[in-house]
Amino acid sequence: MEKRALLSVSDKTGLADFARALAGRGYQLLSTGGTAKLLRDAGLKVTDVSEYTGFPEMMEGRLKTLHPKIHGGLLCRRDNADHLAQAKAHNIGMIDLVVVNLYPFEQTVAKPHCTLAEAIENIDIGGPSMLRSAAKNHAAVTVVCDPADYPRVLAALDDEAKLEPLRRELALKVFKRTGAYDTAIAAYLAAQQATAPDLDALAGFPEKFTQTLSKAQNLRYGENPHQHAALYGSFGECFEQLQGKELSYNNILDITSAAYLIGEFEKPTVAILKHTNPCGVASAMNLLEAWEQAYATDRQAPYGGIIVVNRTVDEPLAKAIAEIFSEVIIAPGFDDAARAVFAKKKNLRLMVAKANLRAETLLEVRSVIGGILIQDRDHKPISPSSWKVVTKRAPTEQEWAALQFGWRVVRHIKSNAIVYAAAERTLGVGAGQMSRVDSSKIAVWKAGEAGLSLKGSIVASDAFFPFPDGLVAAAQAGATAAVQPGGSVKDADVIAAADAHNLAMVFTGVRHFKH
Repeated sequence: MEKRALLSVSDKTGLADFARALAGRGYQLLSTGGTAKLLRDAGLKVTDVSEYTGFPEMMEGRLKTLHPKIHGGLLCRRDNADHLAQAKAHNIGMIDLVVVNLYPFEQTVAKPHCTLAEAIENIDIGGPSMLRSAAKNHAAVTVVCDPADYPRVLAALDDEAKLEPLRRELALKVFKRTGAYDTAIAAYLAAQQATAPDLDALAGFPEKFTQTLSKAQNLRYGENPHQHAALYGSFGECFEQLQGKELSYNNILDITSAAYLIGEFEKPTVAILKHTNPCGVASAMNLLEAWEQAYATDRQAPYGGIIVVNRTVDEPLAKAIAEIFSEVIIAPGFDDAARAVFAKKKNLRLMVAKANLRAETLLEVRSVIGGILIQDRDHKPISPSSWKVVTKRAPTEQEWAALQFGWRVVRHIKSNAIVYAAAERTLGVGAGQMSRVDSSKIAVWKAGEAGLSLKGSIVASDAFFPFPDGLVAAAQAGATAAVQPGGSVKDADVIAAADAHNLAMVFTGVRHFKH
């Protein structure tokens, strides 16, 4: 009995060898377009689908496999006499094996500047239809949607006992794949429907939230050794690991926070993070100088921390960093001399951050009891021109520079967050305390431990000072200017306290809580 295999793929990895093995097992090959050309170029005999159906491809290839001779050959039950009689009456041959993978819709819409027209053209219609028809009739049809399964399919074709369970497994894989594909299309089109009057649509929040991500890897454990964890999605497409141990759950969280933070700065900048919180950040004329100032903020917390820079790491910087123990170093690149320095630290993870890491394209999703919370990321552009000076004294030019720097850093620190800064460097950081005054005290203590003077510094607060006490404490520590959102019922009292201590203070009107 003649056997037929239909092959029509976007991802042509390994296809020629697989098709050759099918032909060697007696399969007649049916194919379309570029897939048929690849197989012919490989020396294989191929029948075009249009020749097989007697119906030409048309409408720029949109109409080619949607034909009764294709879907009848896939859906016909071999154990049903009526089905077989109808197939014979209409000259419908059986198709026993289908190899289809889909137009790269997800990859297309992930590209910067993808247009709606490009996205629409990459919505596959014939592919999912063939996959679903074949998967529905998996009792008789072997369906393959992933090139990784080619070796297993060939092995099962040679061992009938293996074929039936493999067909069930592959059918399930098909429905998972087509479900994820449809979900990706629906999510993209929903985002395109955003209109200004519809705040939910504008934020990109559909009535039903569905997301399908492929497992990238199992992790050794979660936040703690007794917790299980896995990584899903395309994290690996954003970073390339050059050396070091396998990434941990905590490493991935830290790397994500580091990438968002470093995106705030244009000048050569170094940031050191611990448990997703910055403990030292500085910009300078070169990375080595920036490193020295960032590290000077806190010489204890960086042990076992994450270091991120926004320029290629060279040998002098590598030698300076190598003097302390770090878990991960992230950069756009590492020159050969720097690689040689770090190669001596076998466990140190070196990560190259690839281009187009755009925080504004991401949603934050967090699990809660009974569901999830979704929000867009806190990426609102910082606009000092919209800030309001609320004190009698306006900031000096140097204070303005320091206020902007501190404000860029403070929104990346867990609330309550306080940052003391000079122009282009942190001096003291207080994070995650129940009281804003406590965060300020910790920041002052940290600066003292590092031997850094806060005289003439600025203080940045992620949320308003609810009472004058926090601002007074900052003034007593040496701060001469402050930046905060404003909006407290006690704003007048806080402003009066600032004036009493000759502090310049600006309100941004934007809060940056980070829980």
